[in-house]
Amino acid sequence: MDCFELLKKAPLAGAFFVSVVWGFPAQAFCPAPGTLSTARVEQVLDGDTLRLADGRRVRLIGLNTPERERRGRPAEPFAEAARERLRQLVAANDGWVGLQPGTQARDRYGRTLAHAYDGRGRNWEAQLLAEGLGYQVAMAPNVALAGCLQEAERHARAVEAGLWRRPAWKTPEQLQRGGFALIRARVSGVERNRGGLWIELDGPLVLRIEPERLGLFDLPALQRLPGRHIEARGWVVDHSRRERMDRGQMHWMLPLTHPLMLEVPP
Repeated sequence: MDCFELLKKAPLAGAFFVSVVWGFPAQAFCPAPGTLSTARVEQVLDGDTLRLADGRRVRLIGLNTPERERRGRPAEPFAEAARERLRQLVAANDGWVGLQPGTQARDRYGRTLAHAYDGRGRNWEAQLLAEGLGYQVAMAPNVALAGCLQEAERHARAVEAGLWRRPAWKTPEQLQRGGFALIRARVSGVERNRGGLWIELDGPLVLRIEPERLGLFDLPALQRLPGRHIEARGWVVDHSRRERMDRGQMHWMLPLTHPLMLEVPP
C-alpha cells in the first residue's frame, strides 16, 4: 500500500508467542545516529513506556502499542505480548537503554519522549513495529525517524505479523469511545476555515488538520480527496462530551498530526 505523501508487548500463557530474533530485516530500520545517553530501566510499564531507575517515565516516539487492562476495560489484543517483547529487549541489553530525546522532550503528562536503542544501536520501536506489536504514529515535531519506522511497519503488514493478521480497522459508525483508532472511510467533503482544514467522512467522524500543521501537507492533494476512500489513524476525540456542540458538528473528531497518519489506498 502506498503512503499518501503529503510532505512540504518470550511465550505468553494462552497468547501469542513472539520470536526473539534480531537477525531479521528490522535490524536495518532506524540505526542509532551516534552517541546516546544511557539509563537503567526499572520497569516496563507497557509496550511503549518505560520507567527508569532515576524516576523518569519514557514514552517511546513513533509507536503506539495496544492498551493493557485498566479501569475495567479488558486488555486489547497483543497488549501483553508487546509489553513482554519490550521486557525481552531490555533484559537482552542487561537492563539498560540508550535514549535519543525528541525535538519535543516531554509530553503533556510529563513523560520523557525519546527513541530507545540497545548497546549495538538497534532501535526498539522499529523492532516492535516490524513484529506487528504496535502501530506507527507520527506527531510533529518528533518525526525524525518517521520514514524508517514506516518501513518497519510495512514489513509487518506485508507478512501479516501480529496485529496485522487481523487489523482493527473501523468505520466511523463503529466508533464507540475515544482513543487510538484505525479508520477506513470515504471522504465526502473538504473544508478550510480559521480552525484549520476539515476532512468530512461518510459517518459521524471528521478529520482535522490544525492551522499550524497545514504547512506539512499538500493542500491541493487534500482538496482532491472527496469521493476517495482513505485510511487514517490517531486519537479520536468524543465531541458529544462537550456541554454544547455546534450545529452540524460531528460526534467524533480525529486530529491529523502528520501526513503519515493519512493514506489513500491504490
